[in-house]
Amino acid sequence: MSEDAQDVVLIVEDDPSILMVLSAYLSGEGYRVLQAENGEQAFEILASKPHLDMMITDFRLPGGISGVQIAEPAVKLRPELKVIFISGYPQEIRETDSPITRTAPILGKPFDLDVLQEIMQDMLS
Repeated sequence: MSEDAQDVVLIVEDDPSILMVLSAYLSGEGYRVLQAENGEQAFEILASKPHLDMMITDFRLPGGISGVQIAEPAVKLRPELKVIFISGYPQEIRETDSPITRTAPILGKPFDLDVLQEIMQDMLS
């Protein structure tokens, strides 16, 4: 991937070790990675960053805001934004019955980083 063609990915994950592993892996794959540990940080980034290609978000987050509650307004503001949900409880995401959960990929933790990368490439190409 050439330097000027970097896709920008926002990772919303409250577990510091998962956030670190995902960030390091995706940076190594040529993505520009932004990090948020909760809904508040995610909304700050979404409000301040003019360009984002993808958001990878955990479902269960601290502060009472779920990944779905972050993704819904984010996609309304940026219809081109791609979303992937990650969760140790993937069924909970499906049960929200949000329109976004019918189309966005949902990866159950633990997942293979190469599988995540393949899904991302498909969505961003």
